[in-house]
Amino acid sequence: MPRILLVDDEPNLRATLGRTLRAEGYDVLEARDGVEAISRLRRGGVDAVLLDLAMPRIDGFGVLEHLAGEEGAPPVIVLTAHASLDNAVRAVKAGAFDFLEKPPSAEAVLLRLARALEAGRARAERLAGPGAEEPVLLGESPAMRELVSAIERVAPTDARVLVLGESGTGKELVARELHRRSRRAAGPLVRVNCAAVPADLFEAELFGHVKGAFTGAVRDRRGRFELASGGTLFLDEIGEMPLPVQPKLLRALEEGEIERVGAEGSTRVDVRVVAATNRDLAALVARGRFREDLFYRLEGIVLRVPPLRERRDDVPLLARHFLARACREMARKLEFAADALERLAALDWPGNVRQLRNLVERLAILVPGETITAADVDRHLGGAAAAPPGRAAFTGVPGHGPLAPAVAAFERWFIEETLARHGGNVSAAARELGIERTSLHRKMRVLGIERPRGGGDTGGAAGPPEGS
Repeated sequence: MPRILLVDDEPNLRATLGRTLRAEGYDVLEARDGVEAISRLRRGGVDAVLLDLAMPRIDGFGVLEHLAGEEGAPPVIVLTAHASLDNAVRAVKAGAFDFLEKPPSAEAVLLRLARALEAGRARAERLAGPGAEEPVLLGESPAMRELVSAIERVAPTDARVLVLGESGTGKELVARELHRRSRRAAGPLVRVNCAAVPADLFEAELFGHVKGAFTGAVRDRRGRFELASGGTLFLDEIGEMPLPVQPKLLRALEEGEIERVGAEGSTRVDVRVVAATNRDLAALVARGRFREDLFYRLEGIVLRVPPLRERRDDVPLLARHFLARACREMARKLEFAADALERLAALDWPGNVRQLRNLVERLAILVPGETITAADVDRHLGGAAAAPPGRAAFTGVPGHGPLAPAVAAFERWFIEETLARHGGNVSAAARELGIERTSLHRKMRVLGIERPRGGGDTGGAAGPPEGS
């Protein structure tokens, strides 16, 4: 009997869909928000997920981000009352299998669910067989050649590596290359997105727990350190790790031992740790937000991933690569005109490779002919890619007049600049602004701000490794 996890904060919708699914023979589990959903998914045994996007605490994009780091994650069908092409593309690129507008008909849900379950079974069969082709670092610019050369020198060692770079530059892909070229390549590569794990579950996520350690701990569970033993543990967005967990991570790095939550003894682990962040860890240390001793432990070797604006010569190569992949997936024939590639290379790309990839995929979907022109690029670009790096001077209001409109104009500009710098990632922007994510969403609605296309809603970017 397939087990379906139904995640929605509307009790009536859960009740209606739950009755429909149970009548068709499905075993239905329910969760009221993203926190409950992630907790249930960690226990395993879920064959497919029906997922709302707009929820309190952690929203649907946060759940998709969590699943992006899981091998063999169940397929997800997104349910949303905010249907739009942008949301559909964004959800699918974040890992969703399909997209339905609420309230969905029973026939549509059952049809899409059957397809999702079949896709999940096929994916499980592929994972059981020979591994899929690994993505590679693309780029011929001096900055990328220097990065690849450094990876080749560092990968065969067991040195800890700290990967630095703006959001969307490809930090996860660097971690994958370090693992692939290492002596641990036959072992597991386990990823933890530190921004997507609830603070109260972080210790159990990293180190595991024993049965009865806390409410919901119905069996022993290995943490990510044990799962990565013999291989590589990739701690993405390490700057978001809760301060109380950091001493235990430090001990694991220093002694090679971890303690499961609720356990009386310790467990030896053999793990190489690669960490990544788009934040200034030294500044976090100075503000008391990150342990200094942990910072020095993590920065054994530092690799910096250049932003796309520093490697403009690589933009045509990357664009052609993303277009070829999109065309294979959609059975289309498309190519870039020369002026389109020139236009792409001239942009500043605050969202970096992830933003370029999302634009190319959008072009592959929306351009009707067989050639993408510069006019097509401008038509589907959106405002964020054209913004200059850093924060431009504010020129939104005159130097006189009522205060309230001027303040609102400045606030809108300030939020838009922050969102653009984080590639549309609302959670990351809220952290920089020092406000709750729900408060930022509220301000965006009041000020009429649309999230830049391709942006995620949790700390990282979800999507294929090239854009991490």
